Amino acid sequence: MAASRRRRRTTIAAAVAAVALTTGLATGCDAVNKALDCVQTADAIADSVTDLQQAVENASNDPTQIDESLNSIDKNLDEIGDKTDNTDVNKAVDDLQKAVTNVRDAVKSGDETPDITPVTDAAGELTKVCTP
Repeated sequence: MAASRRRRRTTIAAAVAAVALTTGLATGCDAVNKALDCVQTADAIADSVTDLQQAVENASNDPTQIDESLNSIDKNLDEIGDKTDNTDVNKAVDDLQKAVTNVRDAVKSGDETPDITPVTDAAGELTKVCTP
């Protein structure tokens, strides 16, 4: 199931990249580079969210995986936040960061299976706003 998600994400990323490249012919290379950076980072975040889902499912076996997945999302959010000045992208990054913080707080409070729905929802919104 994870393989099909990754395949679908790869297909979506390729399509978005093609659109970004086509759009770039009219808007310039800098805009294309920013769009591609956004798409690539959103794709990395989507992978991290998938890892987070699996970590929550397997929390009883290795509780450190949740924290590692959250750290990975944080790192990618820092990257995308540094590379864009787009208001919608920045809002989506902020929303995702807030959702990650809430999951992290829940885990610190002893919740071994926190609700990660807000994280997946916010990651989906980030993917949408990164699509040119």
